[in-house]
Amino acid sequence: MDLDPEGLFRDDSDEDDDNVQEREANKEMVVYLIDASPKMFTPATKADEKEETHFHTIVNCITHALKTQIIGRSYDEVAICFFNTKEKKNLQELAGVYVYNVTEREPLDRPDARLIKEFSCIEDSFMSNIGSRYGITSGSRENTLYNALWVAQALLRKGSVKTVSKRIVIFTNEDDPFGGLTGAVKTDMIRTTIQRARDAQDLGLSIELLPLSRPDEEFNISLFYADLIGLEGDEIVDYLPSSGEKLEDMTNQLKKRMMKKRKVKTLAFAITNDVCIEVNTYALIRPTTPGAITWLDSISNLPLKAERSFICNDTGALLQDPQKRFQVYNDKIVKFSTRELSDVKRVSSHHLRLLGFKPLDYLKDYHNLRPSTFIYPSDEQIFGSTRVFVALHSSMRRLGRLAFKCPYKP
Repeated sequence: MDLDPEGLFRDDSDEDDDNVQEREANKEMVVYLIDASPKMFTPATKADEKEETHFHTIVNCITHALKTQIIGRSYDEVAICFFNTKEKKNLQELAGVYVYNVTEREPLDRPDARLIKEFSCIEDSFMSNIGSRYGITSGSRENTLYNALWVAQALLRKGSVKTVSKRIVIFTNEDDPFGGLTGAVKTDMIRTTIQRARDAQDLGLSIELLPLSRPDEEFNISLFYADLIGLEGDEIVDYLPSSGEKLEDMTNQLKKRMMKKRKVKTLAFAITNDVCIEVNTYALIRPTTPGAITWLDSISNLPLKAERSFICNDTGALLQDPQKRFQVYNDKIVKFSTRELSDVKRVSSHHLRLLGFKPLDYLKDYHNLRPSTFIYPSDEQIFGSTRVFVALHSSMRRLGRLAFKCPYKP
């Protein structure tokens, strides 16, 4: 059997593997919760009664996001869910919640051309097929917002939060969904809804709100939704668009908010043998590549599963043992297993280790071989990481030094 010594100590994480790891670690699952109450179908501005409605704006924004995603991030998965609807369609059989989907597609799945095409035209048949109603009314114990959060949490049940970012995005122009209730009933329903949201957040789900202001009043997030998504102080102001913004500006703002900045990976950064902090890594400007090609069966049109086998060049037998690489040293063939190669390349037991410092003059433009990665401290797992990182960075700037770090790739 012929052995190829080329690339024995090649870094298996370069280029293709890096893209795969970044894709898996950066995968996102999103459930769009769209308010379908009658208020969403009123004109968004006072200028003209024929102005676009908030429902129309949301449909356009999500359609644009799906088109962008299917080209640049086709491995992300989305689900579209309406609440405050006359019809119900969900596995939990909860009233007022309708999970929108097309044939031959899971409720939470990668977007396809049929989903985008049919969803973009949903306004034409929405009232006749799904219907709109006020979900939380006086004299009724029905809580459609609670039901919607429950359905969204169930849709995001698959996948681990350690490798997948999970989000619930709420679109509504109703700032006080329990405004028609009073007394103990209102207090109890608000409490249970907020608790449902906190239970989802405890499981690693992120809940975001995209508020829409009606022509006659600004959206007051402090009435209810600030508590639902956990906003405090200045964070509340950042969520609200200014009153002078036009509908087109609001549409652009919604598109920007729907594209969330996501960390690539969380790493342990060892400064000394006894000091280790936590940092998040973020990808900077990089070329955008099309999504991965999926091969389909020519008859059934179902995705094909690719399998690879190794065959001995001398005997033609199918190889079952794990593949080994070798390096010629002193006229002898030295074989390495995959695990041995991993141990050879392992410099530290941490993801990143500080090796030392050099003057800034030593850094040249031609040293930049690949797109850089931005690192930022995080106190999520290791408290105090930010303070240590800031102290290290301030000292480097004051002394005019650059740090050398050794990456560890298991």
